[in-house]
Amino acid sequence: MKKCGIGILAFMLCLPGLLVGCGKQEAGGEQGSGSAEAARQEDKPVEIDFWYALGGKNGEMVNRLVDEFNSTHKNIVVKPSYQGDYYENHAKVLAAVSAGNQPDVTMVEVGSIGAFAEAKVLEDLGPYAGEAKDRYIPGLMGNSYWKDKLYAIPFNRSTPLLYVNRDMLKAAGLDPNGPKTWDELRQYAAKLTKKAGGKTVTYGFSTPIDIWFYEALVFQSGGEILSEDGKSLMIDSEAGRAPLEFWTGMLKEGVMKAPPGEKYNAWDVAKQDFINGQVAMIFTSTGDLKGLQDAAKFDVGAAFLPANKSYGAPTGGANLVILAKSSEAEKKAAWEFVSWMTDTKQTIPWSLETGYMPVTKEAALSDEMKKAYEQTPNFQVAVKQLEYAKPRPMVPGYKELQEIIMTEIQRAVLGQATPDEAIGKAADKAQKLLKK
Repeated sequence: MKKCGIGILAFMLCLPGLLVGCGKQEAGGEQGSGSAEAARQEDKPVEIDFWYALGGKNGEMVNRLVDEFNSTHKNIVVKPSYQGDYYENHAKVLAAVSAGNQPDVTMVEVGSIGAFAEAKVLEDLGPYAGEAKDRYIPGLMGNSYWKDKLYAIPFNRSTPLLYVNRDMLKAAGLDPNGPKTWDELRQYAAKLTKKAGGKTVTYGFSTPIDIWFYEALVFQSGGEILSEDGKSLMIDSEAGRAPLEFWTGMLKEGVMKAPPGEKYNAWDVAKQDFINGQVAMIFTSTGDLKGLQDAAKFDVGAAFLPANKSYGAPTGGANLVILAKSSEAEKKAAWEFVSWMTDTKQTIPWSLETGYMPVTKEAALSDEMKKAYEQTPNFQVAVKQLEYAKPRPMVPGYKELQEIIMTEIQRAVLGQATPDEAIGKAADKAQKLLKK
């Protein structure tokens, strides 16, 4: 996920009173002994806990970066700890804050930044960042601010992409670069679906029925999830129903698979089906790019999400935040770590190793990334799609709100409700939540 170093910041906690005590140490006595112990404490590196939410090879890359930081910053020791996926990490961080044993730095999924900030869990990073905040790609900063204060720094950032098995598309006489519109996606899916013995052996398309992809299709249909003031749900509309009508239509035609499983388990099923050649096209994160390319035995293509009225995608992934309850010394050390992890020299190899987007403007324009884009154009797709991307909604209640929406859209996909019924019920429940 990232590499290399920046500067070293020495955190000396020396207090004037300790200097007086040191002067008295030669005369002997308890005060001198206490001062000597305090001086020894000052020489110790500042230890900070870092909780992260990426497993597998991406998690291994996180640990390699932490090891490099620790080896080049002798005055700071970062202790990394994997806490499960975004949902699990979210719950664990809030529980730890309540218990008083929270980490100093953690990943927070971008849609949850507002909830954490409003709960006063996060440190205002403005005084630490200064003008350094301007080094980050503007399109990735939409989920970094809450009420005009900087609370989060982009780290493992993504947009959803369409991945295609180019070999399958070529064999079917289709454009190997993939479909450009919803209508084309439906046509491609129909042509790529294969049956044998009365059973479907290859589906043309699959996507987890997830809020992130739903948001994308609403944006593509000219809609919004929330009103500008964040007080009204906007999906009880043509744009809000369009994704469900699109998905349920393909499911009825038998050309789309809704992978089983809850939340990220469904994502894993979709990715494995794609790797195994049981699905020709899927929606998943740009953060899966490197893993899919390495695992697949076919030519993997990455493309924009197909357009309806227009292209559109929510940004996603996670930002790094510093917890407000940490000590001043820990916060300073935490900022040194966050700044290093997200700087150009680290975000380039992080992007190339994982597929997540580079987060600084300098990195995106660097010779290393330009060379990578030329050699593997898939790496540049997410960066180009930022032109059509929007921040995820991040009002404090959005985590609960998205659960309501996901439950209802899944009911529609399972045939337990019509799109109109599902959207109507989601809107009713959501509006009550937003009024709390």
